[in-house]
Amino acid sequence: QVQLVESGGGLVQAGGSLRLSCRASGSLFSISVMGWYRQAPGKQRDLVAHITKGGYTNYADSVKGRFTISRDNAKNTVYLQMNSLKPEDTAVSYCHAVSMTGQSHYWGQGTQVTVSS
Repeated sequence: QVQLVESGGGLVQAGGSLRLSCRASGSLFSISVMGWYRQAPGKQRDLVAHITKGGYTNYADSVKGRFTISRDNAKNTVYLQMNSLKPEDTAVSYCHAVSMTGQSHYWGQGTQVTVSS
């Protein structure tokens, strides 16, 4: 069993920046890909970015060039640096992890990101 805890959300003006962090604990040896999803009010939960243990990354088209995902395996932590934020980035952001087999999915509790103006 894996537990994920996010932090770093908040309220910023358009054009500003935030950095999200997600600490993982529990049975970490089985974890492969980690990533971030977000869900706006009344919308489905969508992938923002993910990163493998080896550091390979992928981003949603809407955040390419603005967001950067990174991972510190020694600290069992994944980060999301968000720059040039837009009002449409307003959402609850969720940390996500997948087991090596792809059979188990783990989710954090979510952290609110609000972008004004």
